[in-house]
Amino acid sequence: MGAGPASLTVARDLAPHGYRCVVFDGDPKAGGMMRTQIPKFRLPDRVIDEECGYVLDLGVEFRAGTRVDSMAALLAEGYDAVFVGSGAPRGRDLDIPGRREAAKRIHIGIDWLSSVSFGHTTSIGKRVVVLGGGNTAMDCCRSARRLGGEEVHVVVRSGFDEMKASPWEKEDAAHEGIPIHNFLVPKAFLHEHGILRGITFDKVEARYDSKGRRELVPTGEPEVRFECDDVIVAVGQENAFPWIERGLGIEFDRHGMPVVDKATMASTRPGVFFGGDAAFGPKNIIWAVAHGHDAAISIDRHCRGEDVGKRPPPTFLLVSQKMGIHEWSYDNAITSDKRNRVPLKDTVIALKDIRQEVELGFDARLAFAEAQRCLNCDVETVFADRLCIECDACVDICPMDCITFTANGDEADLRTRLRAPAVDVSQDLYVSGTLKSARVMVKDEDVCLHCGLCAERCPTGAWDMKKAFIQMTHCGDVPRVHLPKLPAASAVAEAAE
Repeated sequence: MGAGPASLTVARDLAPHGYRCVVFDGDPKAGGMMRTQIPKFRLPDRVIDEECGYVLDLGVEFRAGTRVDSMAALLAEGYDAVFVGSGAPRGRDLDIPGRREAAKRIHIGIDWLSSVSFGHTTSIGKRVVVLGGGNTAMDCCRSARRLGGEEVHVVVRSGFDEMKASPWEKEDAAHEGIPIHNFLVPKAFLHEHGILRGITFDKVEARYDSKGRRELVPTGEPEVRFECDDVIVAVGQENAFPWIERGLGIEFDRHGMPVVDKATMASTRPGVFFGGDAAFGPKNIIWAVAHGHDAAISIDRHCRGEDVGKRPPPTFLLVSQKMGIHEWSYDNAITSDKRNRVPLKDTVIALKDIRQEVELGFDARLAFAEAQRCLNCDVETVFADRLCIECDACVDICPMDCITFTANGDEADLRTRLRAPAVDVSQDLYVSGTLKSARVMVKDEDVCLHCGLCAERCPTGAWDMKKAFIQMTHCGDVPRVHLPKLPAASAVAEAAE
């Protein structure tokens, strides 16, 4: 159900193993909300077409423009498993005075973006206010600038740092001259004879109780007013499952969300699975793809009559990178160069065309410079306590003072006795077994540079630099059934066979 990233991932994982996958979507093309809600200047259609094509060319049957209005009817068709990846298709509204009277120029964020994507909306007023602090709000304000908005303001009830929008999304909005106003709560839409004239806000501040819970409290300052021609409401999205009849064994919580196992993506009815925004609410594409992989494992095991709760472990391997006494198969030089910003299209050009891709990508020179900043996080320091002679050579040469030999103890105590106190409790400590002196080696992974100097200096080879290889498990190891040969099978489908 749905042709978004979660559903397509399920099909991508199952089709090469001989499963007949049928994807339903009400839109004419695959892609889901990444096609209809993400602006073209961020994600062009050609990229979506290419990526979706890789999946559909595996022999997946795509029923475009086909709505499913009844889960009961779908289950009656006899499918062995059903995956629901229909997204969170309903935007939240704002019920404050003036909403109904000025409704013509007040738009729901995701609906407005969809209308823009399909070409139904091609212009907007010169003065626009966008309500909300998430990524959808950032997409709305930047789209409004390209459709004629000369004064576009984003107004958020929370603080700037508390906004749900990604930091780079806020940076891009600022780059295009869009101001963000924080700690303002919408009070009323202003209108004259049904024509929107503006919106007023109450100024608030954040206060926290003893348990850290936030409360927005009015400051008592005069209300803030923005004159505007249009308002775009992007204050959140909600799931909507009117097509799933109750009584089918699919349970929903008090918020109307399906009860879903976070590991298996299984619902309370065997054979029905959820993923992406439809499972736990809106987040991002990568998150939805991960759900799809997990659900495909479950569907594969379900169809084979196996316990979906038993998850095959990922493959993990450590391989030494030593090529000689002081030589490694990776570049372990450390650079303090800051991250290179992805070059952007000139703002004057970018704001004239809503389909003009903004990010130009790295050229060869910048790509090389960025690659040189790699910290080799996949190359791990591995310590063999049986080889250690406790000479402290590694301690002396470590540029970050992250290696300590000390008496063992509980974690809280150890963190205070290191050469550089380990204050980041979210990062584990690397603790060896007991050494000949009854001490242990403790390394603070939080500040390790993976420079390899400890391994180079070690006279016994107790330290080594090993590259970590991890392969996350997908459904099945080898195809059990060959795919049917289609008349126009692509190279991708042929390779899958």
